[in-house]
Amino acid sequence: MPSPDDRISLIERSLRCFAYGCLSLIPLVGLGFAILAVRTHLKVWADGGKEWNPARVYLHMGFSLAWLGGLVSLTTLGLFMFILLRSYDF
Repeated sequence: MPSPDDRISLIERSLRCFAYGCLSLIPLVGLGFAILAVRTHLKVWADGGKEWNPARVYLHMGFSLAWLGGLVSLTTLGLFMFILLRSYDF
């Protein structure tokens, strides 16, 4: 049986994962936050497992937003490189 402090920590880390996921939607800068969100999600999932977590929805949303934010950042980077390379006439 986990202690109340462990449960509080689990909830706080779930909410932190959601915040990182939201920040990951910022193009290019958000790539670091996407990595943090995925890492936090995996850590909470490993520590909490089937534990009661009222912030589980935020944990899953943070994970999903992190993948979306990573995709946005990589797409932005790809478009930037495409435009940059296209401007040069080889």
